[in-house]
Amino acid sequence: MGQEKNSNFEIGIYTLADMGPDPFTGHTVNAKQRVNEIIKAAQLADEAGLDVFGVGEHHRLDYAVSSPAVILAAIARETQQIKLTSTTSVLSTLDPVRLFEDFATLDLLSNGRAEILAGRGAFIESFPLFGYSTNDYDELFTEHMDLLLQLNNNKTVTWSGNFRSPLKDAEIAPRPLQEQLPIWIGVGGTPESAVRAGKFGVGMALAILGGDPNRFKPLVELYRQAGKEAGHLPEALQVAVTGHTYIAETSQQAKNEFYPYYSNYWYYVNRQRGFGTKMTRNEFEQMASPNTALFVGSPEQIVEKILRQYELFGHRRFLAQVDIGGLPFEKVEKNIELLSTEVAPRIRKILGN
Repeated sequence: MGQEKNSNFEIGIYTLADMGPDPFTGHTVNAKQRVNEIIKAAQLADEAGLDVFGVGEHHRLDYAVSSPAVILAAIARETQQIKLTSTTSVLSTLDPVRLFEDFATLDLLSNGRAEILAGRGAFIESFPLFGYSTNDYDELFTEHMDLLLQLNNNKTVTWSGNFRSPLKDAEIAPRPLQEQLPIWIGVGGTPESAVRAGKFGVGMALAILGGDPNRFKPLVELYRQAGKEAGHLPEALQVAVTGHTYIAETSQQAKNEFYPYYSNYWYYVNRQRGFGTKMTRNEFEQMASPNTALFVGSPEQIVEKILRQYELFGHRRFLAQVDIGGLPFEKVEKNIELLSTEVAPRIRKILGN
């Protein structure tokens, strides 16, 4: 049923719940089917012994999930051991009290498996939706993170800021089953974000979607240095890596199968941002080459890429996004199977299971 787990290095999967058309058939699944498939993927990951399952937040009709806590609560009742996290919660435009209480409730439902991964979000549609201004992009995130950490640390909170009403001896309920919820910050590539995560003393999840992973090493060093200078213990400064992943029996099979979906994914994501050009096969081959951060290949190659990044970052968690670009669910299932049976055991053995 599952693999013996390494307490030091965790392997999991996450979804952003995008609903893109299948590039071969043009068919797009509806939100109900997408949500059902996400719950099924979490069940499979749990049964296979993976460590973490993440669900992202978007507020667009081409994404199926706007409330990770609700989806994760459904998953909590269908799983036994896997940790459940947002990937990410758009903290800039969420009320921190509501976010904390939702995930504290999830922690009770899941018997202590809830986590929060907070980020600023790749899109900005949540700002007008919830009455915030993008002019306050950074300040909102910093203030909301400060409050979220105080809520996590204290049963009653007195607090004041610039963007929401103050709290005076406010009771924050329910309390999670864990003493504190694990909280991470998602970082896309800016030094400022890495330093902020270090100063707060929370985990840092790096979204490494392509290119040479070496370029992220300075961010990890900045993060750990900022955390040390802020007085946080080294063990509190955990690093995770997230990335697009497709695994097949051979490297060539993986690239041949994944290219149409990956090209499709970037085409519709970039169109959402106002531009869209098709990725050529040559561009894809360069992105999937052995020294890059795109996790496409045989199980052996995926292991090599994870270990190479481990040498660079000393991270403790790898999360694979395996369901993008309109991939049929049977291919997602196969990726979960190969990740859990071929990749995870080798990583755990090499890193000292």
